[in-house]
Amino acid sequence: MTRPIRVLHFVTGGFSGGATQVAIKLARAVTDDTQIDALLVLRRKRYTDPERISELQRGGLAVRTVPGWSHLATIIALWKICREYRPDILVAHGFSEHLWGRYAGLLAGVPRLVHVEHNSRERYTRWRLAQARWLARRTARIVGCSEGVRQALLALGFPAERTIAIDNGVELAPFATAADHSLLQREASIMMVARFGQQKDHVTLIRALAELRNRGLTPKLKLAGGGKARHRKLAEKVVRELQLQDQVEFMGLVRDVPTQLMRSRVAVLSSRYEGMPLALIEGMAAGCLVIGTRVPGIREIIDPSVNGLLAEPDDPLSLADALEYALRDDASAIRMAHAARQQALSAFSLERMNADYAALFRELMTEPGL
Repeated sequence: MTRPIRVLHFVTGGFSGGATQVAIKLARAVTDDTQIDALLVLRRKRYTDPERISELQRGGLAVRTVPGWSHLATIIALWKICREYRPDILVAHGFSEHLWGRYAGLLAGVPRLVHVEHNSRERYTRWRLAQARWLARRTARIVGCSEGVRQALLALGFPAERTIAIDNGVELAPFATAADHSLLQREASIMMVARFGQQKDHVTLIRALAELRNRGLTPKLKLAGGGKARHRKLAEKVVRELQLQDQVEFMGLVRDVPTQLMRSRVAVLSSRYEGMPLALIEGMAAGCLVIGTRVPGIREIIDPSVNGLLAEPDDPLSLADALEYALRDDASAIRMAHAARQQALSAFSLERMNADYAALFRELMTEPGL
């Protein structure tokens, strides 16, 4: 082609989820790539922060927004942007944006549609699953953000010949000094970076902390993240009921996550389901001992007793067992944390993820549009 490949990324404007963070990173990655041009379109939510949008624009990213108050309004506004920008590829990230994004792309005549699924379990009703399967027949590629997500997509009946996996990646530069922070010199604290919501099971982690107290261990627990107020209030209520106020810190949104992780000994992600969690990969890059729940997206990352530990989901005792091991067995903790950091550096870099998507876009341009 004599001009760059035009790629439009469409995603929720909530900012707290991994789908938005991945879309931002992919759109930002092409600012120095003369062969790909990118536009990021965010579906506005009630809590979309205008300052975050301005910050992205000041950083040189082309960002537009569409209304989110109705699906029809979203589709019409995105259709207009597609008619103006004329993308070669429209990448629709996450549920339910991948439905509305592809409808707009079809109406606008975008030749190549890509659906990126960011979780192994989504809120598919029969009607929405039927829509997704209909759209899949008109979609060039369906991407799972991990092999576990790809398998979940195949189980839902999406076409195997066009369903692939591209693992998530994180920016590693902020963790460059992690090796200078010896695990045993860090505070014996546990950190979980996750928004408050049904997916992220903070309550089970808090109950595991109470069980640790019964076993003679009283580490600090730092909970970083925004999310839904009702889920945070529930977590705060459980902390009060279990009288753990002196051990648990609700940090809210944290902008210096790498610094906080490199001060912590253990990084935990207590989830009911995942895609490929950026927070857990960042914990690995920070040199923490990482603990996750045995669900798709996490179990692809953690090899138990090799580079981290797995606990059963919704099981405080299982999680307490893993945490106790992490806090009492120094030699094993150091060994697993080192292995986790090496894996993050070799397999989960942002550069690798960006290169994989760029290769996909170039491959799609050699195929006829659907």
